[in-house]
Amino acid sequence: MEFRQLRYFVRVVNLGSMGRAAAELGVGTSALSQQISRLETELSARLLQRTKTGVRPTGAGLAFFRQAQLALRHADQAIEVAQHARLSGQVSIGMPPSVAGVLGLPFTRAMCDRYPDVRLRLVESLSGSLNAMLSSRQIDLAVLYDVTFSQHFAVTRLVTERLYLIGSEQSSAPHSEGSLSLADLHSTPLILPSESHRLRALINEAFGRIGRKPNVVAEIDGLAMLMEAVGAGLGFTIQPGAALTRHAKGSFVAHEIVEQDLVRSSHVASLSDDELSPAGLAARIVLVDTARKVTARGEWAGASLID
Repeated sequence: MEFRQLRYFVRVVNLGSMGRAAAELGVGTSALSQQISRLETELSARLLQRTKTGVRPTGAGLAFFRQAQLALRHADQAIEVAQHARLSGQVSIGMPPSVAGVLGLPFTRAMCDRYPDVRLRLVESLSGSLNAMLSSRQIDLAVLYDVTFSQHFAVTRLVTERLYLIGSEQSSAPHSEGSLSLADLHSTPLILPSESHRLRALINEAFGRIGRKPNVVAEIDGLAMLMEAVGAGLGFTIQPGAALTRHAKGSFVAHEIVEQDLVRSSHVASLSDDELSPAGLAARIVLVDTARKVTARGEWAGASLID
C-alpha cells in the first residue's frame, strides 16, 4: 500500500467522482481507477460503489476513509517535522464556551511561546458537539464534561467546578446574604440550557434529590445569549464561575450554593497516544499544564484540581 493510493482514494471520496478526482490530481481516469482497484485487491474489500452520478464509499470504504485521512495527516506532519529542526504541524483543540473563556487565551499564549511552528485550530462549541467531533477525528483533543471511560479516548481528569446562582447586579436573590441552598431556589425564575445538556441534567438531578423541580422560565442553548438574558434581569441562572469570565465585572452577582454534590467535572479527552501526532501530544501536555496553573492562581472561579 502506498501513500499515493491513500491520497487518490481520499480525493475520490471527497469529490464523489472518479473523473473530477483524476482532473484535480493530474492523472488519467483509467490510471486512477487502476490504483483504486489495486488498493481494493490488497485490502480484499470493496471500497467504492459506482452509481449513476459518481461513486460513494461502501461501509468498509467509509471506515477506511476515516483512518486514511488520519494517516495522511500524520504523514504530512512527519514531513514537516523532518523539514524543520523543531516541532511543527497542526493540532485541533475543542473547548466549551465557559472553558474557552478561562483557558483559550492562556493556552494559545503558552503554545505560541513553546511551539511557535505548531499551527493551532481552536474550536469553541458545546461539549456534546465536541465529543462527536473527537469521535469522528475532526479534532485531536477537547475539554469535555461528560466522558465515558469506555470510549476509545485517552482521558485526563482536569478540574471540578462548583456551580453558582448568577443574577444581574440589580436582581434580588432570595436570602442574598450568604450562601443559598437549592431549597431556597424553588420559586426563583431560572434561565437554563435545555434538557439535552449535561449541565441541565446535573441541576435537575440535584433538585430531584431534595424533592423539588427548578422553576425554569426560559431555556437558552448558548452561553452568550443566556448571560445576556440574565444580565437584562429576565431571571437567574445556575452556572460555573467560568461563565462570568467574558463579562464585565460588577454586572453580575454570583451566590454560592451550599450543596456539595452540585459540581461539574472537566476532562481533557484526546485520540489515543498512537493516533495523536507529536504536535497533538505536545498540545495535550500544555493544555493540562495551563489548566493547572490557571486554577492554582485562582483565575478559574470555583474550580479545584483533580489529583
